[in-house]
Amino acid sequence: MAKEQVQVLNALDVAKTQWYHFTAIIIAGMGFFTDAYDLFCISLVTKLLGRIYYHVDGAAKPGTLPPNVSAAVNGVAFVGTLSGQLFFGWLGDKMGRKKVYGMTLMLMVIASIASGLSFGRDPKTVMTTLCFFRFWLGFGIGGDYPLSATIMSEYANKKTRGAFIAAVFAMQGFGILAGGVFAIIIASAFKAKFDAPPYEVDPLGSTVPQADYVWRIILMVGALPAALTYYWRLKMPETARYTALVAKNAEQAAADMSKVMQMEIQAEPKKEEPQAKSYGLFSKEFLSRHGLHLLGTTSTWFLLDIAFYSQNLFQKDIFSAIGWIPPAKTMSALEEVFKIARAQTLIALCSTVPGYWFTVAFIDKIGRFTIQLMGFFFMTIFMFALAIPYDHWTLKENRIGFVGIYSLTFFFANFGPNATTFVVPAEIFPARFRSTCHGISSASGKLGAMVGAFGFLYLAQSQDKSKTDAGYPAGIGVRNSLLVLGVVNILGFLFTFLVPEGKGRSLEEISGENEEEVETKV
Repeated sequence: MAKEQVQVLNALDVAKTQWYHFTAIIIAGMGFFTDAYDLFCISLVTKLLGRIYYHVDGAAKPGTLPPNVSAAVNGVAFVGTLSGQLFFGWLGDKMGRKKVYGMTLMLMVIASIASGLSFGRDPKTVMTTLCFFRFWLGFGIGGDYPLSATIMSEYANKKTRGAFIAAVFAMQGFGILAGGVFAIIIASAFKAKFDAPPYEVDPLGSTVPQADYVWRIILMVGALPAALTYYWRLKMPETARYTALVAKNAEQAAADMSKVMQMEIQAEPKKEEPQAKSYGLFSKEFLSRHGLHLLGTTSTWFLLDIAFYSQNLFQKDIFSAIGWIPPAKTMSALEEVFKIARAQTLIALCSTVPGYWFTVAFIDKIGRFTIQLMGFFFMTIFMFALAIPYDHWTLKENRIGFVGIYSLTFFFANFGPNATTFVVPAEIFPARFRSTCHGISSASGKLGAMVGAFGFLYLAQSQDKSKTDAGYPAGIGVRNSLLVLGVVNILGFLFTFLVPEGKGRSLEEISGENEEEVETKV
């Protein structure tokens, strides 16, 4: 059995980079585009929802979402993503990548449109329906993580596999940019048509009734790119590695790949061979071969996401500090959407997007391991550089330096563990567990994201109770939070040593499937 499988898999491993590689990147990357677009837009939308649905007559500042509602709107998508990663990851190994792939996309499209249609007249019903649909949106996005990574790794050749998987993930950068640009366009268009005075001049008039359409349109447009790739997803054949190694049909795998690669691949007729006794997931054999690898991929992704998602907390302070976003009361609702979108788009353009593509350029030259170590190392350095002289950075004349270092932290997260933690689990596990193990690793990352986004929301509050945000208890302050994040990055650096390097090797070689074949023969 080993020989004829190796023919089709070997053809994939040594294939030159062809057009089908690029179509696979776009088809697989569109899920991440939607994911990033959605995560990015919700921060713009929450400000607007606060003004529309939580306006308090006579208040000095515009309405904001209460802490529990804000946490629910943001958190429910995380919970959905985590559940989707585990469920669809497992399903992708059971039913095949292709079958499950269409499901996740359809779910994302329907839930995106439905979030924009959240109905109800009073705040409670609108927020409840929004949360309900955002859970299912997250569930679909979650399924996209293990499936996109696995499909891309199984389609790619040995030489440029890292770059291809990283390119799928880097589509997030374009999703963030598209979210920002689209929000800017919509806010400008509505502002031109329905101009309104700032909040301090006319509290009620500053939020025009039409603003209710703005957040709905922004959320619904996220479904478009994903919907456009649905047809192509259905046309993609099942990956050869799944067909040959899991479904044990080498002839079908050869036929599928002949079509895709537009070359003749010979598959030898099936020989009846004694079935190999293969070990199961979490069996003793699995744990001795891959237990430490799984611990490595789950722990590094968990630790990275704590640091990566907690940075959102400092964003609003940073923008206000450098004067990119004036105080809320000096703006109308639509102006606020415009200003925040503009600020976030600039940060994305300068640090987030370049980091992703640096990884794509270098991952097959210097390897996953080096990039991940280097990323955690620099993130640690920069977090401490922000934390230790924190009082120095709060002075007006030093703010630009603060933003510079803050941007570098992001750059090295993306040219570092944010990309590599996605690539590695798609390479180092056997084909029959690949999607499941990637799902487990990414779900562990989402757990870290929850700790980062919510744990630090409370931790970063001022130690002085009178200076905390409305509704929050006193925390340990921003400086101490940054020190904690520095320690988190040191742990990430250490756990990276559990993860093997996959550069330039075939998937079967890295995962030890070739050895399994030989052992069962013997």
